[in-house]
Amino acid sequence: MSLKRILVTDDEESIRWVLSKALQKLGFKVDLADCGCAARKLLGQNKYDLAMIDIKMPDMSGLDLLNEIQTQQPNLPIIMMTAESSMENAVEAMKRGAYDYITKPFDLDVVQATILKAQKIYTVTSDEALPQHQVSEQNSPEKTIIGNSKAMQEVYKLLGKVSLSDITILITGESGTGKELIAQAVHCNSGRAKLPFIAINCAAIPHDLLESELFGFEKGAFTGAIERKIGKFEQANRGTIFLDEIGDMSLDLQTKLLRVLQEKEITRTGGNKAIPIDVRIVAATNQNLEQCVTEKTFREDLYYRLNVLPFALPPLRQRKEDILLLVDFFIHKANCQFKSAITSCSDKAMALLTRHNWPGNIRELENTIQRACLLSQGQMLRTSDFGQLQHCAVEHKESESLEALIDKKLRASLDQKDIVEVNDLYEMVLHQVERPLIQIILEKTRGNQVRAAQILGINRNTLRKKIQLLEIETEKKPQA
Repeated sequence: MSLKRILVTDDEESIRWVLSKALQKLGFKVDLADCGCAARKLLGQNKYDLAMIDIKMPDMSGLDLLNEIQTQQPNLPIIMMTAESSMENAVEAMKRGAYDYITKPFDLDVVQATILKAQKIYTVTSDEALPQHQVSEQNSPEKTIIGNSKAMQEVYKLLGKVSLSDITILITGESGTGKELIAQAVHCNSGRAKLPFIAINCAAIPHDLLESELFGFEKGAFTGAIERKIGKFEQANRGTIFLDEIGDMSLDLQTKLLRVLQEKEITRTGGNKAIPIDVRIVAATNQNLEQCVTEKTFREDLYYRLNVLPFALPPLRQRKEDILLLVDFFIHKANCQFKSAITSCSDKAMALLTRHNWPGNIRELENTIQRACLLSQGQMLRTSDFGQLQHCAVEHKESESLEALIDKKLRASLDQKDIVEVNDLYEMVLHQVERPLIQIILEKTRGNQVRAAQILGINRNTLRKKIQLLEIETEKKPQA
């Protein structure tokens, strides 16, 4: 059954009007409510195929209305709307069963795509019932996950969806992206929130000690084992264990971890008694585990056991719009820690921070702000407080990325053309990039088109056609 009738609930008349017009153009019948009570009344009178609800309304919370609808009409897909794009709102909405979550001001194309996606997924019938989720009464985790960017909104949505299940999660991302914070947020929003959260860094402990750290040992198991030790898995029983940098775990220990996942029991080093455990596993890595599997440094069966739900965190360079929020947060944190009185960051300094690529991600940004707050002589951070970044900026200009160079060349070239008169700009630019690229790779492979196609990641026949189309001269050179 396709979506036909939609309920829009928002206390802002302009939002109701815009959504009504946009949805009617798409062929939907739209009913409007300016508050939760009005929406509740319409829901009792009519059958809807989708509801769009604002989180903040004058008479009641949209989340409370969502709860009511989930109880009475569990099949109804609900899209929550808010101007406050916080992690808490996103996570709570998804935990309570919302289909999706969009932030204001929203792009109508995004709204349309979200509704049409719901149209494909939901088949709403009166006698079907979806399982209801019990909502954790725990408060949101400490407000240390910062960001309103689109990339972070997707992280929050996924966080809300997975938290209440016991599904194994693999968090991937570069160093410094906040993988442990996400693991803590998963735990704090789960049914295990009141139980232990135990974290262990698999890369920070020598391989010969990691086993006893994870599984514990019995008295006399080895020289120096003068008493029994309880391992991290037992400490985390009924709670969550976070295995950070799991890609650094040795193959023999991977085998033992696989057994834990399969049998849900552990054996202490030097012991022979199997100890049942009930632990949710959240793992993390900054490595490409698929490549590690190919290189035989990571067990394929363990990879698929852990990667039940991949959770990829974006690097800071892909969410630069969050830098302002993060800087404010870290300034406040530094003020509390060092008893300093930094109020803000100058516009020039903020521009410098935004231009930087942050290879160390959020951890690097926090350390940079901490250092600047400690050394600054004034109440406002200025470019002079970020001497190291200024040096990096000079180096960056001297070795700009290929994308930046292409951007400059394109802008300079297009400024000299009357774009209105050009009808095939995309193909024209594409060919100008393709020709030298293919030419260079053919030179590198000494004219070996099979190898060149592999390097380019295209089919051999596709390469041959491009060589002909772009009139690239080829001459296979003898191997040296």
